[in-house]
Amino acid sequence: MRTVTIKMPYVGACLSVNHYLGRRKNSYGFYVKSETRAWMDEFGWKLKSSHIEDWKLPLTVLCSGSFKDKRSIPDLSNLSKVVLDEIEEITGINDQHYRWRDGSISISDEPTLTITITEGK
Repeated sequence: MRTVTIKMPYVGACLSVNHYLGRRKNSYGFYVKSETRAWMDEFGWKLKSSHIEDWKLPLTVLCSGSFKDKRSIPDLSNLSKVVLDEIEEITGINDQHYRWRDGSISISDEPTLTITITEGK
């Protein structure tokens, strides 16, 4: 079974939801905040070289985090939308083939997310 682990900075609440309804060019539609898009792009570049699109499905995605204090700890499940959307965008694998797992939470001076993707059996 293959596994890849990617460490990313935790940039805050903008990662909890990545689609916002708003007015753009005389119409309403969904858009992604620029800081969220930048985070997703960085994650995608780190993931791309692993070629997980060739792995056996379903993929298990485990997300753990280190945060500055108890008040800044998000519900890790709320981060799944951003993470899984970017995996789908990079690999083309529909997110119905992923299994999300909340990992451990710790307190640290440097807020980070550790995302581990494991191949299916």
